[in-house]
Amino acid sequence: MPNLLILAALPEEADALFPGTGTSDRAPIPLRRLTTHAHSLTIATCGLGKVNAALATGLLGADGDLILMTGTCGALGAAPGAYWIAEALQHDYGAAHPGAFRRYRAGDWPMGEAGAAHFAAMPDPGLGLPHARIASGDSFIACPDAAADLASLGATLVDMEVGAVAQAAARLGKPWAAIKAVTDDANDASGGDFQANLARAARAAAGQIERLVAMQ
Repeated sequence: MPNLLILAALPEEADALFPGTGTSDRAPIPLRRLTTHAHSLTIATCGLGKVNAALATGLLGADGDLILMTGTCGALGAAPGAYWIAEALQHDYGAAHPGAFRRYRAGDWPMGEAGAAHFAAMPDPGLGLPHARIASGDSFIACPDAAADLASLGATLVDMEVGAVAQAAARLGKPWAAIKAVTDDANDASGGDFQANLARAARAAAGQIERLVAMQ
């Protein structure tokens, strides 16, 4: 039976996925385990940020056949809705030069010519969702200027975890995928918009992850 690890940063995001099913374990990372569609699922609430996401992936991902992430994100010009994350990068990994910050693929030596900075997800099995590149970093983006800088990297979404999950999955040699739904526009209204839209967006992403699990 294939083992799937599904990560969510927040309890609201994890609880929206196959709600009310499975058995729970609280330590050291909150988990819920269940069987569905002939798959063994571990749903982990990893916590916010890149370190938490990478730690959970490293601790739990070695036994997984596929590493998934569900949850919410900010938009960098993208329309509301759920997105298939085709590419992920870490926007705060690189080298600081006078007047510029040069991004590198996370884990690469941050000197010399920079190559492609992103990690590529597994092929889309045909969910029919729009594709996006997401920029991940350890900051909540609530500033139009910061959002414009990230958009210049070709990203249309921003979050705090997917890029780290992608890096950790690559180190483990595991395929990965993520589906994120928009809560806010990464501007000065983002704090309130995030809270107002969290439950709706979490469920939108979870519903698509449930479809993805059924297709595996």
